[in-house]
Amino acid sequence: MKRKEILTVPNMITIYRLLVFPLILFFALKGREFLFVIFLVINLLSDAIDGFLARILKQETEIGAKLDAFADNLTYLLAFTGIFLFKMEQFKHHLISFMIFMGFLILTVIISLIKFKKFPSFHLYSTKIGGYIQGAFIICLFTIDFITPFYYFTICWGILGAIEHIVIQFLIREMRSNVKGLYWILKEKRFDNT
Repeated sequence: MKRKEILTVPNMITIYRLLVFPLILFFALKGREFLFVIFLVINLLSDAIDGFLARILKQETEIGAKLDAFADNLTYLLAFTGIFLFKMEQFKHHLISFMIFMGFLILTVIISLIKFKKFPSFHLYSTKIGGYIQGAFIICLFTIDFITPFYYFTICWGILGAIEHIVIQFLIREMRSNVKGLYWILKEKRFDNT
């Protein structure tokens, strides 16, 4: 792997997200909600920026996709930690739906680890959009309040994206990065069969 493939602007932003993870987790565990929220929001916004820059600057790489997927998983972990530590009062009436949502997310990782022995790094359109929706919901939750319709929209979108992810995992033979979605996988399979 070439050094210039690793040291791209988008990858540096993703590496920042990886490096700041312990600090944000520390703030959460120490009950420093304000600092936790500030750094979590920066992480969420930088997640949107790194993918955008990778496409604009034509710096999309396999290592970048894998780093981004790993950083996304850590950001999810931070968000869930913050929810459990700071926002359980708002979530107590929605715990079943939240656990179902988390179960689907965890299932996508478990299936990938069992089938491919790797963490998933698909970056489906549905999960990219879902990530933006989830990020907006988390920012809203920590800065404004828990908005029930927005929550259920976020959860439903996330579950549907996870289902698409799982179906694709069963259809493909080896792990790939930057898969657009189920439509493209089915189209590819149809083309291969002709």
